[in-house]
Amino acid sequence: MHIREYQQWVESWDRARTWERILPSHTLLHALEELGEVSKLVQMIEGYRDPKDKPLSTIRDELALELSDLQVMLFKIAYLCGIDMEDALRRGQIKADQRFPDPTAGPAEQTAYWQRFQAYLENAGLTNTHMDSQEVTNRQRIDPSLSD
Repeated sequence: MHIREYQQWVESWDRARTWERILPSHTLLHALEELGEVSKLVQMIEGYRDPKDKPLSTIRDELALELSDLQVMLFKIAYLCGIDMEDALRRGQIKADQRFPDPTAGPAEQTAYWQRFQAYLENAGLTNTHMDSQEVTNRQRIDPSLSD
């Protein structure tokens, strides 16, 4: 399926249900909800969140569906705002090529990123991976999602 065909399918699917009447801002709220689901699953894959005994294959299957749900919302926002996603993606490719014209610079940029990230971790006092129970409790108090 081509991008434009997919966008047309989303619009006709919505029209059959009169869902094209939903405001773009409300669709954006739905997209943010889907992005939250994507975020949780990515965090499970990376080990930040406990997958609660779900196998990695199940998490990836769920991630694929949530990415699809998010994509639907993005395409819906596009058609509601009169944007052809195929053209928008083509323009995005040109923009990326202009911004990063030299593919051989990628490894140096990645090294610089990891150095900045490591400095951030050190400045934040996060380089020690062994935390005592009091420190874990303190971090959970600051960020309740760590308890999930």
